[in-house]
Amino acid sequence: MAEDSDLEKTEPASPKRIEKAREEGDVPRSRELATLTVLLAAGLSMLMMGEHLSQALKTSMSDGLRFDRAMAYDPILLIVKIANGIYDLALAFSPFALILMIVAIGSPALIGGWNFSEKALMPKFSKLNPLKGISNMFSKNSAIELVKSVAKAFLVGTVAFMVVSNDMEAILSLSLLPISAGISQMGDLLLFGFLSIVSALILIAAIDVPFQLYNYAEKLKMTKEEVKQESKESEGNPEIKARIRQQQREMARRRMMAEIPNADVVITNPTHYAVAIKYKEDGMRAPVVVAKGADAVALKIREIAAENNVLTIESPKLARAIFTHTELNAEIPEALFSAVAEVLAYVFQMRIFKKDGGLRPEIPNVLPVPDALDPHSLMPAPSMINNASDEDANELGVLA
Repeated sequence: MAEDSDLEKTEPASPKRIEKAREEGDVPRSRELATLTVLLAAGLSMLMMGEHLSQALKTSMSDGLRFDRAMAYDPILLIVKIANGIYDLALAFSPFALILMIVAIGSPALIGGWNFSEKALMPKFSKLNPLKGISNMFSKNSAIELVKSVAKAFLVGTVAFMVVSNDMEAILSLSLLPISAGISQMGDLLLFGFLSIVSALILIAAIDVPFQLYNYAEKLKMTKEEVKQESKESEGNPEIKARIRQQQREMARRRMMAEIPNADVVITNPTHYAVAIKYKEDGMRAPVVVAKGADAVALKIREIAAENNVLTIESPKLARAIFTHTELNAEIPEALFSAVAEVLAYVFQMRIFKKDGGLRPEIPNVLPVPDALDPHSLMPAPSMINNASDEDANELGVLA
């Protein structure tokens, strides 16, 4: 059952899968939306420029039926006249054609955006397979396209019937009007009918656009196995990455341990935490934590400190505060300056005592560590711990 679920396409397409599809020329498209925009642009353009275009046609036809005597004896003049007529007509219709061209090119950007793919231009001989062509005829997409075509024909036919029925009286009265008035009236009726029928396609496009987006998303869905494989290819094998992270942590730990002999003092909890502090008056604004660790790492820090004669001081509250609030190789917080200064003063006094003798300095017992920086000061009362769940204890910051 688990293997079957891994083979089912249940996962949404990844950005890499979508980008690959775009490179192959596979983007969501709605032919109904493109058809609607072009037809609407044509109708509206005709509505705005219809008078100008009709006048251009009238002028072209009038000039085309009129010939000079010289043209009957010189075919070159006739050719020039025809060429000029075609040029004038093309110039008059150029704004209309330009609008249609811009809309036809821009309409794909409404869904899926512009996309140019060289792979889409490459010939695919698999498309010439007759068996695959026959199977496509009886596919789900073919059935949907058939339903769309029938619905579109029914809707357009219904709207056309309503328009013609509504304008039947005006259509029948065209024969009673003068020629110029009849032509003008007929043009208005045709334009109004055209726009009405095209407007009916808005419903088809409004249904087709969400369907095409949904169908595209469903087509690019991935199986869980494909998602895992893509993750391995793009980000690397998780096991290898975990191994690399482990090695990086080991290298960082070795570098940290190598800094302990250069530390001035190691402050301990005494068993759970250990932090190594280093301070130089020249070049350091404040003491820096060169090593820190808990449990086994803390034990190792204490061992290396003992081997290298680095002074170790037990101050549980200060050790916990530094461990919690200071990153490795970072300066200690200003709130701990006074406490660390007392520790370093004791360290420097011990160095003088070991070198010159004299009165042995006293170990600082009570250090000024703010309670807000000590994790143990945030611990709830024992009764609260007993009544709290494990999740609540983690949120309260209880340390084992």
